[in-house]
Amino acid sequence: MPDRIDLSTNLLTLGIDESGVATLQIGDPTASVNKISWTMLDAFSEALDVVETRSDLTGLVFASDKPESFIAGADLEMVKSFEIPAEARRLSREAHALGTRVRDLNLPTVAAIHGSAMGGGLELALTCDYRIASTADSTKMALPEVQLGLLPGGGGTQLLPRLVGLQQALPLLLTGKNTYPEKAKRMGLVDTLIHPPGLVGAAQRAARQLADGELNVDRDGQSWGDRLLEGNPVSRRLIYRQAAQRMEARTHGNYPAPPRILDAVRTGLEEGLDAGLDAERRHFGELVFTPESQAMVRLFFAKQQGEENPWAEHARPVDTVGVLGAGLMGVGIAQVTAENGMDVVLKDQTLELAASGKKKVWEAVSTQADKGIINSFTRDQITERVVPTADYAPLHAADLVIEAVPEDLSLKHQVFSEVEDHVAADTVLATNTSALPIADIAEAVDRPDRVLGMHYFSPVPDIPLLEIIRTDDTSDEALATAYEAGLAQDKTVIVVNDGPGFYTTRILGLYMNEALLLFDAGADVEAVDAAMKDAGFPMGPFELFDLVGLDVAAKITDVMGEALSEERVEISDSAGRLAEADLLGQKTNRGFYEYDADDESDDKDPDGVNDAVYHYASAPARSTPPAETVQDRLLLMMVNESVRCLEDEVLRAPIDGDLGAVFGLGFPPFLGGPFRHVDREGAGAIVNTLNRLADQHGDRFQPAERLRTHASKTTLFYE
Repeated sequence: MPDRIDLSTNLLTLGIDESGVATLQIGDPTASVNKISWTMLDAFSEALDVVETRSDLTGLVFASDKPESFIAGADLEMVKSFEIPAEARRLSREAHALGTRVRDLNLPTVAAIHGSAMGGGLELALTCDYRIASTADSTKMALPEVQLGLLPGGGGTQLLPRLVGLQQALPLLLTGKNTYPEKAKRMGLVDTLIHPPGLVGAAQRAARQLADGELNVDRDGQSWGDRLLEGNPVSRRLIYRQAAQRMEARTHGNYPAPPRILDAVRTGLEEGLDAGLDAERRHFGELVFTPESQAMVRLFFAKQQGEENPWAEHARPVDTVGVLGAGLMGVGIAQVTAENGMDVVLKDQTLELAASGKKKVWEAVSTQADKGIINSFTRDQITERVVPTADYAPLHAADLVIEAVPEDLSLKHQVFSEVEDHVAADTVLATNTSALPIADIAEAVDRPDRVLGMHYFSPVPDIPLLEIIRTDDTSDEALATAYEAGLAQDKTVIVVNDGPGFYTTRILGLYMNEALLLFDAGADVEAVDAAMKDAGFPMGPFELFDLVGLDVAAKITDVMGEALSEERVEISDSAGRLAEADLLGQKTNRGFYEYDADDESDDKDPDGVNDAVYHYASAPARSTPPAETVQDRLLLMMVNESVRCLEDEVLRAPIDGDLGAVFGLGFPPFLGGPFRHVDREGAGAIVNTLNRLADQHGDRFQPAERLRTHASKTTLFYE
């Protein structure tokens, strides 16, 4: 048994085995994951005080006692509490000092990584001489600070490029994406992999072998060309310049963190480690107080709030989910359900169609296995959870049934009427409609209290939002059970009230309609798309039309046109006319853009604008307003309608509106969502711009009454 060294903290335990290898076990007993906080930093400092004074130690291992995480990053509550940049710089300085102490230890250090090693957790691992990661599916590594408008403040901008090379480090730093064990091993981020049960023992053994000279660390994995390219300042300038160009193309200059990350990396490699750490500290302190970072951090907390079921006490367990329809949406729903441990009964009109849906699930998870995100055993488990069928009978065991058939009310009535005869009396019935009122669909069943909407977004595995729609009849039990299932599917859940288009489709529909009105008036397709991408949207509205299909867009336009009075909004009929001409977008390879017919991917890159669409515009001549005008018309149409949804009690609270817009529709995260955007810009400024647009373009831009109230009283949506 190892000797245990008493520490004053309960966050860490320090044990020493008979060979002199110390193991520092990280485990906050009050939290499900370990986080970097002031108290955690103090605990590390105390533990290092002990290690530094023990001449009998031969090695040091860092490990976690949490079942699925190493260290999940910094405690953002701490970051949010900072009042001046100096406090943020102090946090970075303390982390740097601890990292230096670890690197200066006169003994080998080993990180034993199991589960998520995020942000400061990965930075701790980077300070070590050697890294061993488990092969568990839960093991992943990232420096995700850029996704919160920040940069790694614990040495990550300096240590990662020195370990894996500049060209491999920059994409990880500038995107914050996860790296999984197999890839981490290939790129040199970790030195070896092992099955989880043997992780700590292997780390201790590696520490002994490093101390005895039996294990040598060979990290000369770069090709001759990469070494030549990264080995001198002149060629490194090319790498920096190319990274800056890619960064600008992706962010359009809307995010202040990526340029500062690049500057910190460049400073460290060109001027030395100390200069790089100083730049990292300085930039970290600045970024914490940028409005972009503050908006993104608030979104993070809002997302956490959405991961708690307010009706949890009414929820029933969901072990089996029925999915009706094995098309794109049904397959996506089946995949995220099976990936998270639930069984799926996937029904379509024929067994062949249902089996084809299961095959698509297999293909999707096989891609994950090929990338090392999951192992082949997990892939097979996921796929076997999906049972295809052409009959309703196997749905008798389903706790929840989700309908994902085409947007046709009579078809949905038929499906719901038929399925009700084959499921238990308390089975929740959900529809994935994107626009049809749920109450209208519920008319097909005898018990409308168990009917609600579960609106997923395509592609389902990639878009984090689930919009649950309740009617006046929906029971708390049905709502709670659907919410619990959504959380189990790893979704960010919002709950809204019933109505045409609910929340997300309603605000997106009017945003897209405004783009069509610009098109009708002569605006250039590419210019409008470029303006909205410059504003921070992931794609332009006409690219989005082609992705979802002009036929689908036309149906949504019809629903919104019937629901909203002519005084409220002018509805364009261009989507319907283009659909009638079979210009449907990617599905027919011609819409607003043209596409390669040989490209069978779900999201094709356009070859260029389809000039034929201009024959369907009302204005024969092309004339595009300035980009700022385009952005105001589209962005504020969405913002104004979001506030109307709150007025109409479709939304329960502004936080749901911000989560829905950002995580479901791609509303620019650096703006924080429609309601945060109003608070940040000031309701008065928003009202003034809307009034100007109303004078120029009509009453559809009249500010919502609640906007006027906030403007007159100078109050905020988030007090």
